[in-house]
Amino acid sequence: MPAHKKNILLDCDLMKYPHSGLYHYCLNLGKEMGDLLRDDPELSMKYYVPPAASGAFRDRANCVIEKKGILQKVFKPYLRDCAIWHAPFQSGRIIPDKRKYPGLKILLTIHDLNPLHEGKSKEEQTKSLAHTQSLISKSDAIVCISSFTRSDVVKYCDTGNRLLHVIHNGTHQVQAPELTAGSYRPRRPFLFGMGYVNKKKNYHVLLPLLEDESIEMIIAGRLDEPDYVNYIRAAAVAMGVADRLSLTGPVSEGEKAWYYANCLAFVHPSLAEGFGAPVVEVMQFGKPVFLSNLTSLPEIGGDTAFYFSSFDRVHMQHVFRDGMAHYNSNGLADQIRLRGQSFAWKEKAKEYLAVYRSLAG
Repeated sequence: MPAHKKNILLDCDLMKYPHSGLYHYCLNLGKEMGDLLRDDPELSMKYYVPPAASGAFRDRANCVIEKKGILQKVFKPYLRDCAIWHAPFQSGRIIPDKRKYPGLKILLTIHDLNPLHEGKSKEEQTKSLAHTQSLISKSDAIVCISSFTRSDVVKYCDTGNRLLHVIHNGTHQVQAPELTAGSYRPRRPFLFGMGYVNKKKNYHVLLPLLEDESIEMIIAGRLDEPDYVNYIRAAAVAMGVADRLSLTGPVSEGEKAWYYANCLAFVHPSLAEGFGAPVVEVMQFGKPVFLSNLTSLPEIGGDTAFYFSSFDRVHMQHVFRDGMAHYNSNGLADQIRLRGQSFAWKEKAKEYLAVYRSLAG
């Protein structure tokens, strides 16, 4: 048994954005890994967290709070006993300078190379790839959250002789469904979409589904691009469906769970996803899931989801109508729940632990 444990330090800087998928990625991986390593004789999990997330983990003694003082910024005492630095995002950062900490290993998780798939300019694509490549060059091993992401990384980046692992994200266990007095309450059966409202999410293509006057649509998530939000609203007015479209902005975990549990179907026509966390979240409720057939979404949805192969109005209405009929007549709810269970965070954490052990030596 070693004289002292080797510390894994998970950089949770992105937990400063509480309504994001990356917040839940760090939270769930960190919690499950803390449980796995609680009595481990060799490895220990620590969390480098922003002040706002200092209470997120049960193992508060293992939380290193980010501070602005010179001690942390220059001397970085939290790295003295760090064996593995886990950088959880390809557009984020890697703090350790391996020239100063030659024995320290770096694990990088790459979620996606989405700028290549969402209509960004060549300049933006080049800048994004260059930043990701700079992190890859500092890393000792890489985890990709889907096979699609791995194929992108192999195609567009130089990974050298680094090992590339594929570990899907786990399913975030949402809270008990609960609306509050200020929550939006639908007046009729509704479709539900969840995610940042921006061009990449492609929500405007769903508006023709509201030509069925018996349903409405709720899209929850940060209104990320004001011009795109205004475009969706103007398009809804022009189509005469604005009274049945609700863009709620961010919602609580309880509200999100209520919309998942009570929606007619979940809709996610995104142009680019490295994984698609809301897709596996809603599977817990056995609801029909309608996705674009782009990037990683067919890999995540599998044969329990329905896919839009184009965004033509008639095609989308046809896919939705036939998909709902198939769902209602074939008892797919249990199959969908089973698919969701295959993304359990506890099992995904075990896969990460195997990577950590390989790096720790």
